Amino acid sequence: MTSTTVSSPGPAGPEPAARVSWIGRIFGVFFSPKETFESIAVRPTWLAPLVLLCLAQVALTAVFTERVGWRGFMQKKLENNSRVQEMTPEQRERVLDVQAKVARDIGYVGAGAAPFLGAVIVAAIYLATFNLLVGANIKFKTSLGIVAHAWVPALVAVLLGILVIFLKDPSTVDLEHLIASNAGAFVSDDSPKWLVVLLGSLDLFSIWTLLLLAAGYSAANPKKISYGKALAWVVTVWLIFVLAKTGIAAAFS
Repeated sequence: MTSTTVSSPGPAGPEPAARVSWIGRIFGVFFSPKETFESIAVRPTWLAPLVLLCLAQVALTAVFTERVGWRGFMQKKLENNSRVQEMTPEQRERVLDVQAKVARDIGYVGAGAAPFLGAVIVAAIYLATFNLLVGANIKFKTSLGIVAHAWVPALVAVLLGILVIFLKDPSTVDLEHLIASNAGAFVSDDSPKWLVVLLGSLDLFSIWTLLLLAAGYSAANPKKISYGKALAWVVTVWLIFVLAKTGIAAAFS
């Protein structure tokens, strides 16, 4: 008579993360960022937030073009340009017409392409930072998904900007500081350019994004990256960028 040995089941593996729709992830960034980024770490996605950001920025550009116009914007930009001021009134008018058309075209192209190009570059920089310096072994798609969703607060900024354009007198709209969310919006027009750039980087939405980036990269490999460590590296890379941008502004102003 033979006996049959029934083996006891081994320890159950980790339960797979519940699938979250792209809409759920967008709202999750606001209401449950930790769980949202844990879901992204398991199943990375990145397309939806970037498409939404592109559409929002194109809408902002269209509203600004129709309600405010690029000619006034470029006129303010060229007020302190000595070469332009030396021109005859007819020459200045022609320059303004050309510059306004170029600014409008760049506005639309940038609105459509900048979110994708910017996200790829930022994701690659943070991927190199965490993989080479921390040994996190994060995949590029995961890094891109973290960056794309960490930029979701920018949607709020763009929508508020559209609202401001509709509510304010068109002649008082400042495209570079639509919602005055950074310190650069409160300095005078004759302030040094490097100071405007530096203070402009101290933005509420930028700080929000940095906090979300830290949550995302800590969720990607929690064993090697605590939230504090992730935040330290995220802020360090951001500070290097801000200092470089400020230095360039100082050198060419």
